[in-house]
Amino acid sequence: MTHYGTLRAWAFIATLVGVFGMIAAAIGSIVWAFEVEGFWQTIGVLFVGLPVSVFIATIPIALAQAMRAIADVGDTVAAR
Repeated sequence: MTHYGTLRAWAFIATLVGVFGMIAAAIGSIVWAFEVEGFWQTIGVLFVGLPVSVFIATIPIALAQAMRAIADVGDTVAAR
């Protein structure tokens, strides 16, 4: 039995937040691309704005992976 169930639960919640954040960032960037005027501004939004916003939206997923790794290390150390 693990002693890190709460940490794993928060990791799951952070993963869900990250996934929904990535979806929202992608949709928001596409809407933003439709709202700007001009070809080059649209290209700028799609090639710069979209990747940056999706990258920033992945931060909760990275934190969730770190929390799971900490829980795994804790379980391994406690088993010895």
